[in-house]
Amino acid sequence: MAQSLARCLSFSRGLRPTSCRLLRDLSTSSAVQARQRPSRSSVPGVGRRTQSVLEDDPEDIWDQVEEADEVDDSPTAGHILLQQQRQLLHYMRLIEHEMPKLVAYRKPFVPPSSDKPLIVRSMQYQGEGHPAAIKRVIVAPVDKLPLKDDKALHKFILLAGSRWTPNPPADAGVPWNEEWGSGYIKIACEDFPKPSMNLKWASDTLDKLIEEANNGKDTFEDVPIDIRHIIAKVRKAKKGDHRGNRLLNRPSIRDFPKEWLPTTFE
Repeated sequence: MAQSLARCLSFSRGLRPTSCRLLRDLSTSSAVQARQRPSRSSVPGVGRRTQSVLEDDPEDIWDQVEEADEVDDSPTAGHILLQQQRQLLHYMRLIEHEMPKLVAYRKPFVPPSSDKPLIVRSMQYQGEGHPAAIKRVIVAPVDKLPLKDDKALHKFILLAGSRWTPNPPADAGVPWNEEWGSGYIKIACEDFPKPSMNLKWASDTLDKLIEEANNGKDTFEDVPIDIRHIIAKVRKAKKGDHRGNRLLNRPSIRDFPKEWLPTTFE
């Protein structure tokens, strides 16, 4: 036991000078490397500026100002312009290559018959999403609806309320020279998410009005037709027919007094 302890102590005495010498060499080498490494101030272009701007060459200063930055990409306005050009070219290609194919779907025009008096109007925005694209409007002349007699006609106008007008709506697609007759009914719907559902609701509503008008239990003959909505619309438009009881009869050249015309010289 004593011999092993003495052997360990002698071994530790032999290692101590060697480890001290290694530590001294490491510290010396790190100091030498630190002295040999250049400082940030000695490297050109790195560190604090040692020369005033006034001492620089004026030509170098102007070169830095006049030289444009190297930009590898177009700005936002350029991308927007390119996108517009791409969209224009897309539709031009459709016109050039796809439009001639529509000739295969061409059909001869057949005027609508008297048994189909409904006019359906819709709006499309060329594939763009819009709330009005699902709206459907139907317009029909009252004289062409299957009403059995004048009492049913009077009751139908009463039931229609403000949906009935003596003149055709401006956006109904009715020719200007068509006779007004007993007026027109207009029903629109945009409450449902699908266009077909809105059209079905408007068509079913018109069928219910016709069915109720033909029901002879109560004809409402003693109830006059309410035209207050027509008068309010005419007064709001102020196009001449709101004065002097000219409801839906605007003044024209025929209303000019003949006595105001100059006499002709013979």
